[in-house]
Amino acid sequence: MLGFYGKVIFETSDKRIMNFSGFTRSVSSNFADHQVIGGKAKTEYISPGLDTLTFAIDLNGNYGVKPRDEMNIWVDLARRGNAETMAINGKPLGVDKWIVTSVSQAWGTLMKNGELFSGKIDVTLKEYVSTSWRPQ
Repeated sequence: MLGFYGKVIFETSDKRIMNFSGFTRSVSSNFADHQVIGGKAKTEYISPGLDTLTFAIDLNGNYGVKPRDEMNIWVDLARRGNAETMAINGKPLGVDKWIVTSVSQAWGTLMKNGELFSGKIDVTLKEYVSTSWRPQ
């Protein structure tokens, strides 16, 4: 197992390839600008921002996955709005959990019977902090 998001397992084995590519993490901070009469504004650090993760998942029926089923799983995750743990190599990312904010599908090859044989999904996760978090 390479990692997981909730119940979705990322793995590469001789039976199944379900992996991501183009993984990016964006980290930000929150600032406020306070206006000063006759001078430049003063910037104040407020807090860490919420991180975002983006990645793509290539789905291919040759590699032990059913692309349409996998796409439906991610659509369901986006629609439900549940916060889940995202971990790579057994190590959780972020300070708490993540929510799926967007999923886009690109359908590839359809079989004669209409079954989706290959496709790609792009996923965006946003950090979800359920408790008061302060830097140590």
